[in-house]
Amino acid sequence: MLKSFYERVIDVIKNIPEGRVATYGQVARYAGNPRAARQVAYILHASSEKENLPWHRVVNSKGGISLKPRRGYELQKQMLEKEGVVFDNENHIDLEKYGWLP
Repeated sequence: MLKSFYERVIDVIKNIPEGRVATYGQVARYAGNPRAARQVAYILHASSEKENLPWHRVVNSKGGISLKPRRGYELQKQMLEKEGVVFDNENHIDLEKYGWLP
């Protein structure tokens, strides 16, 4: 039986290794629907806890954290830094260096 887009997104996110990040768009592309970055964000929001996802490893296309301050931003940054991911002066991640290519 074919996996649903939801199941494929979950699989992709679970495979992002420690110390690496992927963008919402990348996750959508790897899951088979390159135009579904917003759906990836929704799936992360709705299922991170239930599916035990490494949600903190998914960032926006600029290498930034999309969560707002005091709404998860600080936690996500802290979790990534703990894995060795470095942020520049504008709080962006070098996707060339830390981006995940499966």
